[in-house]
Amino acid sequence: MADSDRVEQLLSSLRDDNEGLRNHAATGLGQIGEAAIPKLIELFEDDDLVIREAATSAVVQVGESAIDPLIEALEEGEWAVREQAASALGKLKTSKAEDSLAKALKDKDGGVRTAAVWALERIGDARAVPALIACLMDTMLREDVARVLKKIGDERATDALIEGLQGSNWIVRRHAAEALGKIGDVKGYAPLVEALSDEDWLVRRNAVESLARLGDTRAIESVVPLLEDENEMVRDTAEGVLASLGWKPET
Repeated sequence: MADSDRVEQLLSSLRDDNEGLRNHAATGLGQIGEAAIPKLIELFEDDDLVIREAATSAVVQVGESAIDPLIEALEEGEWAVREQAASALGKLKTSKAEDSLAKALKDKDGGVRTAAVWALERIGDARAVPALIACLMDTMLREDVARVLKKIGDERATDALIEGLQGSNWIVRRHAAEALGKIGDVKGYAPLVEALSDEDWLVRRNAVESLARLGDTRAIESVVPLLEDENEMVRDTAEGVLASLGWKPET
């Protein structure tokens, strides 16, 4: 059977209600390789999300030869195509797509922007940090972006994370408090001390842990009151952090 005929047959199987058959078809299309890519990318526009995701899975199985067509689709396709292309590039973990994914962070479609953040997280390249920092002002993305910056851990993110730590979004504050400790920039010390009085218990706990990572014994005085925090996990964390900083209770 010619590749073109087999592609059509497997594409038909991608629409089957049976998940096992769809997975088998995706594997088969991935094995065919480049010849299947254009048709698979066309399926990124399908009305059925299951079909779109099956096509994405198949493209990913094609491997490296799918990268350039996916980058082109990310930059030129319709919103559904751009979203699936970003997702596929993330699954391929290719740094070659970083610039295009960074541009996609400004896409007019929220789903595309979210997929781009997810893809950059999978790739994990610190070169994406400046573009990610700019997205902390995007209300739809800021929580995911704070999480990704925490995971990448780059000093260039410090100022943006401090701003996030002092902002009104509690989820961002949680991620920012943890990220500042991971990055280890001393500029985060004072904002982390301030965060010890945050209304959210997990922000307080994360701030305590981050101060321990910074290893600055000046934090002891500010952490001691948390031994009587209303939240048990904060109290336990404070006790451990104080021990790590060399504090001993008065007898």
